[in-house]
Amino acid sequence: METTNKQLVLDGFRRFAAGEIDVLRTLLHEDFLEHSPGNPSGRDAFLDFIGTAPVTGAQLDLRRIIAEDDLVVVHYRMTPRDSTDSLAVVDIWRFEDGRIVEHWDVVQPVPAADRIPHGMF
Repeated sequence: METTNKQLVLDGFRRFAAGEIDVLRTLLHEDFLEHSPGNPSGRDAFLDFIGTAPVTGAQLDLRRIIAEDDLVVVHYRMTPRDSTDSLAVVDIWRFEDGRIVEHWDVVQPVPAADRIPHGMF
């Protein structure tokens, strides 16, 4: 289960980062629950929202992917289009029967290098 879910997220992440937003339609359960403030739940509502969100079209640089039980965690650098400022993002995806049923995230600006001597990633 862990390996399968991890591979689903890895493939989906790569396709999404390449601009294939509709890959989420195959990954998300129709009753998908979103825990991020301001983001809608439900697959269709979430897809409508994500189509205009900063992550769409951003440069995504995957640094880590971890799977345990029904959870897959990704840690990556996101640089929105037309920006030099990056964000550190951690997404947590919960799976049931090969589909994502829940999502949480943590997002923070990447500070100047002199403020993080050991690096952000």
